[in-house]
Amino acid sequence: MRIFCACSTDCFGGDELNLSLICVGKLRERWWREALEEYKKRLSRFGKIEEIEVPDLPEPANSSPATEERICAEEGKTILARIHREDVVIAMAIQGKPLDSVSFAKKLSGYADTGRRIVFVIGGSLGLSPEVLARADMKLSFSPMTFPHQLARVMLAEQLYRACKILAGERYHK
Repeated sequence: MRIFCACSTDCFGGDELNLSLICVGKLRERWWREALEEYKKRLSRFGKIEEIEVPDLPEPANSSPATEERICAEEGKTILARIHREDVVIAMAIQGKPLDSVSFAKKLSGYADTGRRIVFVIGGSLGLSPEVLARADMKLSFSPMTFPHQLARVMLAEQLYRACKILAGERYHK
């Protein structure tokens, strides 16, 4: 598979990058939405990027572990319903593998070469269900720290853009 960016450099070796971001919850604040839209616009020259927001379920105050487990499982079912059998799934999870930007770009290129849709999943405040984590082809971590889900979404879009620039042989900040 060969991916070409609009500047006619051979970025991946195939047709077009096909990315989906499945995220629990909405980006409510204007500045998060604007930041994400800017990165989606920049990424569009490398291929298709789709953002899928699934509802985050209300978490009662002082909820029990059983209630939290049930909520996480329900969110997981909604996520899994949006994933196709042939998709490559990358779960954003604290327990995932941290990669530097160059290694991430190489991993992204390898997945793009399969011709399959690459789906990144960002969970809600309770994380991802065991079923979603089990479906993932890879678990990726930004850091052992916890980030707001809105920030994680923007960080992921920025890292995807950085990876595309690296693969296109373009300048990027190190």
